[in-house]
Amino acid sequence: MEKKSIFWLLPYWADLDVRHAIDVMHMVKNVCESLLGILLDIAGKTKDTLKARMDLQDRELRKELHPQELHTGKKYLPPACYTLSKKEKISVCEFLHEVKVPSGYSANIKRLVSMKDLKLIGMKSHDCHVMMTQMLPIAIRGVLPEKVRDPIIALCSFFNTISQKVMDPLKLDKLQQDVIHTLCRLEMCFPPSFFDIMVQVHIVKEV
Repeated sequence: MEKKSIFWLLPYWADLDVRHAIDVMHMVKNVCESLLGILLDIAGKTKDTLKARMDLQDRELRKELHPQELHTGKKYLPPACYTLSKKEKISVCEFLHEVKVPSGYSANIKRLVSMKDLKLIGMKSHDCHVMMTQMLPIAIRGVLPEKVRDPIIALCSFFNTISQKVMDPLKLDKLQQDVIHTLCRLEMCFPPSFFDIMVQVHIVKEV
């Protein structure tokens, strides 16, 4: 027997076009952490794990990414199109480490970047918002293949658009179509594990 939410007992529930109210900042924070985790290969944050690669193998998808067993018995994960080399990780982290912003614009990004571990730590919701809408598109512009870089930048642009104080209702349908296309392009690059409940497009209907 499948579980059914008690909200369906409400007489108006079935007629609602949008049955949730997702906080945009919370969603952006989760997507930002997932993106940075998979690009910088941050332990505990990356969605590109052995289990994710095993899922691809079970579904017979992207054979070039299937885990390979070494003579030692350990599993080797072949680099993907979104895998950054150490030099590229250093380039991204150095850019973020050197960013200077006006007082009150965001946290001091320099303090959030660990050049030793090549990762970002201690980011709050607003820091993730600034990172996704302003800094990440610039940080990755020279370190990723076009097929990976362009949809990521488009996703960042989408989050920037829906965060504005003023929006044109006549442009929302186009915005919805664009973000669906963007996610489809990301699905061609990233593993299925990347697309959790926070990476979704219902936010436009909510707007």
